[in-house]
Amino acid sequence: MDQAEQLRNIIKKENTKERSARVITVTSGKGGVGKSNISVNLAIQMSRLGKRAVILDADFGLANIEVMLGIRPKYNLADMMFRGRGIQDIICAGPEDIGFISGGSGLREMINLTKDQILSLVRMMYELDRYADVVIIDTGAGISDTVMELVAASSEVLLVATPEPTSITDAYALLKTLHRHDDFDTDKTVIKMIGNRIQSYEEGRELYLKLNTVVNKFLGMDMEYLGAIPYDEKLPRAVMQQKPVTLAYPDTPAARAMLELAMVLEDEQKEILPVGFNKGIAGLFTRLFRHRYQNK
Repeated sequence: MDQAEQLRNIIKKENTKERSARVITVTSGKGGVGKSNISVNLAIQMSRLGKRAVILDADFGLANIEVMLGIRPKYNLADMMFRGRGIQDIICAGPEDIGFISGGSGLREMINLTKDQILSLVRMMYELDRYADVVIIDTGAGISDTVMELVAASSEVLLVATPEPTSITDAYALLKTLHRHDDFDTDKTVIKMIGNRIQSYEEGRELYLKLNTVVNKFLGMDMEYLGAIPYDEKLPRAVMQQKPVTLAYPDTPAARAMLELAMVLEDEQKEILPVGFNKGIAGLFTRLFRHRYQNK
């Protein structure tokens, strides 16, 4: 039995008896468009809606989420993989009962995992599936191999873009690269766009229509429109205070928009994933590593 088959057997067995967390991967074509801010504040708003939310900071090597939350984690994903820590050890307690996992140097350290280490990682991810209702993965920005592997292995992707021409161009570049990725399947991935720093909700809708028209014409793909977050001068103030805007200024337009997005996501809960796809964070890691072994 090869390694890919073992991974398939594990996930089939576990899916028959355990629940799976909803996994939402947040990404962007370029940095500086507010992706990490959205990840943090969505997690807080979903927690307020009664969901046990955990953020996985997959912007490996950087510490944006740590800075925004004002948290210095004691352990990270690499400590779980290589230094004997359990999943509960690496989940930091955040505001409003959210959890936070630092990726550390992340997948770069996982390139040469042995078969047994990969199987162990997948089993540990089942523990996270049992713990969390929703896992929000905050990827790095752009189209690096690490980012594209994570996005291609994801079932539900939120693409953040602003009306700036460079943001639109880079968002299209990300989708074009994703479309060409060997592990990407349009039938098993739902992509939803969020317009950020928009001046009006009409501008957010126009941004979506502009990008989706090009994506549909040249890539044969379709995105959904999740919603928009208005430009809000209170948001950078919150960043300076190392507090999420939903905590520092809960009644500000950006915070209210975050709540609206969380409520839309909650309403979609029953119909988010295509039938037959591996659900949960363990399913994502299974797909990620199975593809790697299939191509060896």
